[in-house]
Amino acid sequence: MDSDGDSDSDPFSDEEDNEESFNTDLQRMKENSPLATRLVGDGEYDYFQNMNDNGWEELGSYISSNSHLQELQLCGNTLNDQNIVFLFRGLTSSNTIGEIHFCDNEFSTAGVRSMVPFLQNANNLKYLSLDGNNIASDGHNLIFRALRNSPIERLNCNNCGIESMEIDNNHIPKHLTGLCLNRNKINAYGCRGLAKLLQREGATLINLWLSSSKINDDGVEILVDALQSNTSLTSLDLTG
Repeated sequence: MDSDGDSDSDPFSDEEDNEESFNTDLQRMKENSPLATRLVGDGEYDYFQNMNDNGWEELGSYISSNSHLQELQLCGNTLNDQNIVFLFRGLTSSNTIGEIHFCDNEFSTAGVRSMVPFLQNANNLKYLSLDGNNIASDGHNLIFRALRNSPIERLNCNNCGIESMEIDNNHIPKHLTGLCLNRNKINAYGCRGLAKLLQREGATLINLWLSSSKINDDGVEILVDALQSNTSLTSLDLTG
């Protein structure tokens, strides 16, 4: 340890340890080992740097057929609009995955579209985070409709270029309790969509995060009016 109290450990060694752990977990997953409950990958790993389209489809197939995997994280420029298509050609359903993090990647609405069949058949998915991808309003609308019959409870779409939301009362996730939309650009039309979520009969939303989403006075007024008839929401963040 040096004089200011920091460790002498090499940060590159930590990265190597993380990649080694990924390779171990990947092999366990391919073997359908009960120890393979979590797979965490980063775009800088050699495994992803050398992947072709067939490799992505094969990875998706392994994940889909695994009966123990509970959490999937593919972040940090791992996914883009091309390879995510092949991943989800193989990854068509899951009865075990409850949590997915696809943060800070490079896919857009086109990439989201390839996810839809999986999301419609992910019978245990309760947490989905797509933070830092430019899925825009159309991508968010696709996600929302795809999750309407899922057990999803928390959806994170922070910093995703979302401006508006088309909310159809017949296509709302029935168990959604947390919606995180920080650092977007929610306009009045988007606030009207959120108002539908808050005003519908049997509303389930408990937490709504809209920090730094550039909501103007008209938007705030729409949300305030919607809250008059809402009994589910306990936390609303409009800071920033």
